[in-house]
Amino acid sequence: MRALEPWVELPLQAFLDESAARLTLLMTSSGQVVAQHGFARSLDVMTAAALGAGIVASTEEMARLMGGTRFEALVHHGARQSCLLSVFATPRGRWIGLVVFGPETSVGIVQLFFGRMVSELEAVAPREAVATPTLAENFEHELNASLKALFGR
Repeated sequence: MRALEPWVELPLQAFLDESAARLTLLMTSSGQVVAQHGFARSLDVMTAAALGAGIVASTEEMARLMGGTRFEALVHHGARQSCLLSVFATPRGRWIGLVVFGPETSVGIVQLFFGRMVSELEAVAPREAVATPTLAENFEHELNASLKALFGR
């Protein structure tokens, strides 16, 4: 297991132990990986994160078009493995969980322990606000000057 945020490790490890998940990604809604387990290559992690974020964005748009609220979870069942994709709130913003599991467990067990993990993450997440980048006062002037210099106009 790898985690960028140390406070994520214990809830994620408890989820992995209880759910028998094969692969797990926790990421921001933009697809930035916060924690992962079970992936052999970093390319696989990045591909899964991009696809997971894209699927969530497209299903949210589909829900909006149908006049409903966003979907909380999406499950794909396969013969040898299945996938749970779920959106949840943390004090650090909206995150996405992508969980791949096999026939040794069930979607109900995975959902149960995923819900517990989300509750634990909410409880242990640092409460300080994430710093948002601010633009310099003269940003627009500097940008225009740089564009003029670059394009000669």
